[in-house]
Amino acid sequence: MTDDSFQAEVLESELPVLVDMWAPWCQPCIAMKPTIQRLASELSGDVKVAELNIEENPFIQQKYDIDKYPMLLIFVDGIEVQRLVGSETHEQLLDALSNHVAVEKQR
Repeated sequence: MTDDSFQAEVLESELPVLVDMWAPWCQPCIAMKPTIQRLASELSGDVKVAELNIEENPFIQQKYDIDKYPMLLIFVDGIEVQRLVGSETHEQLLDALSNHVAVEKQR
């Protein structure tokens, strides 16, 4: 995802969206990739999972005041409803998403 596609991919999405704000130099961000990819696979059709490299997309980084990493934003109906900062486990991400959408916990 890019600054240019953010509007269509996130703000206009009919599905809730989990946005992974990451940077290539952020080791915790890289370490979370498998967890986020697993979540995307499990919740396909219920939740959209998107990644935004903040180094390449400064507009969104500034607009949403992204200054800590990893940072995950949850959007529902185009509105940011939750912000998660730091490394999160699969279960923590499912719990956060379940506050906003009906997700079946897969453990």
